[in-house]
Amino acid sequence: MALRIPKAELPSELAENMIKQLGAVPENVEVLWHSPQVTQDSLEFGARIGAWNGADASLKSFAHMAVAAQVGCSWCLDVGYFQAQNENLDLTKASQVPRWRESDVFDALERDVLEYAEAMTNTPPTVTDELYAGLLDRLGPAAMVELTAFIAYVNLATRANVANGVTSQGFSAACEIPLAPRPTPSDAAATA
Repeated sequence: MALRIPKAELPSELAENMIKQLGAVPENVEVLWHSPQVTQDSLEFGARIGAWNGADASLKSFAHMAVAAQVGCSWCLDVGYFQAQNENLDLTKASQVPRWRESDVFDALERDVLEYAEAMTNTPPTVTDELYAGLLDRLGPAAMVELTAFIAYVNLATRANVANGVTSQGFSAACEIPLAPRPTPSDAAATA
């Protein structure tokens, strides 16, 4: 897939800050810069969401990557895995998120969070009362509200990237453990 809108030139200070943070200028920011207000608001909102600390960072990271894998946002999956490394999260687990149903590295809570992220991402959402109640019981109300809002935000970002044609920039190549590919429908049928 190619970008569906050309990159806009960022102000040099913004580009330099992005390079300091990530080692490269994110293409999704260059695409969004056609509307500086949208870009600035998105970056600000993303930073605020990133500062939330009521839910476990690993669970949110796994949820982010599960949404990205389901929606098909290779950029989000790529940068999400890279960020997991930068936050010293469990890379063995993070590397397996695209194939979490087939992997045996996740505990019951992590599996339920991954299922919840996918259920929220389905159109229409397929969140069950049982899944929600089970997570609420283990996480508590504040973390559950945060996790839900976080997954909703990630859906916005991943879908915008896919619609704009933004794809992986290779951020995850810096990670020691390769990111597992998402199973194809034929792989999933074979394991069922």
